[in-house]
Amino acid sequence: MLSSLFAAAPPLARAEVFEVGDGMSYAAIGDVPWESLMPGDTVRIHWRAAPYNEKWVIGRRGTEAAPITIQGVAGPGGERPVIDGRGATTRAELDFRNEVRGVIKVGSSNRPEDTLPGYIIIEGLEIRSGRAPFNFTNPDGSSATYSDNAAAIYVEKAEFLTIRNCALHDSGNGLFIGSFDGETHDILVESNSLYDNGISGSAYQHNSYTAAIDITFQFNHYGPLRDGCDGNNLKDRSAGLVVRHNWVESGNRQLDLVDAEDSAVLVGHPSYGETFVYGNVLVEHEGDGNSQIIHYGGDSGTEGDYRKGTLHLFNNTIVSTRSGNTTLLRLSTNEESADVRNNVVYVTASGDRLAMLSENGDLTLMHNWMKPGRSDSHGTLSGSITDDGSGVSGAAPGFVDEAGQDYHLALGSSCIDAAATLNAAVLPDHDLSEMYVRHQAREARPVDSTLDIGAFEYCAPGMCTTVRPDGGTPGLDSGTPGPDGSVPGVDSGTGSPDGSTPGADGGSTGTDDGGCGCRVVVASSPERGRSWGAIVVFGVLALFRVGRRARRGRRS
Repeated sequence: MLSSLFAAAPPLARAEVFEVGDGMSYAAIGDVPWESLMPGDTVRIHWRAAPYNEKWVIGRRGTEAAPITIQGVAGPGGERPVIDGRGATTRAELDFRNEVRGVIKVGSSNRPEDTLPGYIIIEGLEIRSGRAPFNFTNPDGSSATYSDNAAAIYVEKAEFLTIRNCALHDSGNGLFIGSFDGETHDILVESNSLYDNGISGSAYQHNSYTAAIDITFQFNHYGPLRDGCDGNNLKDRSAGLVVRHNWVESGNRQLDLVDAEDSAVLVGHPSYGETFVYGNVLVEHEGDGNSQIIHYGGDSGTEGDYRKGTLHLFNNTIVSTRSGNTTLLRLSTNEESADVRNNVVYVTASGDRLAMLSENGDLTLMHNWMKPGRSDSHGTLSGSITDDGSGVSGAAPGFVDEAGQDYHLALGSSCIDAAATLNAAVLPDHDLSEMYVRHQAREARPVDSTLDIGAFEYCAPGMCTTVRPDGGTPGLDSGTPGPDGSVPGVDSGTGSPDGSTPGADGGSTGTDDGGCGCRVVVASSPERGRSWGAIVVFGVLALFRVGRRARRGRRS
């Protein structure tokens, strides 16, 4: 019976590799047949001295075993290939809506025929300059201007999508992911550099702005936004959100984790009420805008849609160099709670300049390091704070090199072996197994009898091994965008409001955001539409999939 099924199974199409660049089989990105990519196909875009002024849509599906990969091939000095949105052209065979919303778009196309793109990997590219006032050319030859809320990568809808080791900058949003009312799910954003995005004078564009079901951010480096831009660094409206082992520096807020304002599917999802933030370095500088480090709950004004759950904030290293007040958390209502344990929360100002809450919320504190004298609130506290008295304090936490931003613990630090056990609610999926390495790399977290406070476990020199996702080093950015008649940093007009937020179901206009929704980790559901023969072939993988499902929270 088994042999007859294998005999009846259609032959698997041979995956193709498309080499793009100077002297390659395909001189331009637009020469690649994007409308007909098949599972297992790889598009390799080679670095060259000149940027690729091209834009396109990804509207095809891979499989778990054979994803479609768009891969940058680094230059001799590790430089990523540059995709520049200014003056960009698009292959005539492609046809898709919302061209004004991004340089690389994923999902919602007319040609190729519309589907839910899935099992896609985008890695190793520098993508820049998708914003007003820059122009591009549509597939029909007409000229258009990017919208204020355009993005370097704009995901209207997708599932099982990985964005890895890319540099996203000089755009309205560096990364925008829409939920498409719950269709977008299982998203991994890993080892990227996101910086220098935003629209001058606007608070509505961010380094990343996302909404999905099950999305994980890990090992990313978030830097400052463009000068004069008031957006947040990482803004999210997802269900099933994990933010771990990232470096997030500057922004109006470092993390803005608010409600899925346009998607009842996300609001009703079982994972909507729990958010996991751990192993991160969060840095607030003097003059960074809002004095709150993290906002959790909602901002739409429809309080019934707010997260109404628990923020698990543990083993982070949080540093503020503000001379004035710093507030750790803004919890939107008293129905939002936070379990805050094992964090270094260090202000360079006096200890009384640090407050725990803005006003509302239910906060539990355990085994955190802070300077003496911290406040409950710089205003009027209407929420509640439970502190079990296990915190550690001192003049400084004992960093290896505070001025050089080496926030590892030095020998003798009071944070060593001073942490509490993790909350049972975060285990086993969110155990501490890795640490961030500057920048966009990782290493194993040493294990001993007692955890240390903060993002970094004390490690004797030479005892920790750095691991990079691609086995090499993150690509280098090419620096400032080249001249094109427009000066980067100067905008015409003001940003659009957050009404163009993740969550809508897509439309025909450039102001539509496509919605939001996602999840990281390994794809665990079988590919829809497989033949019986293929099901038998891939059924052998089921045992491995069960094990991986159990470990999905620790996937890296």
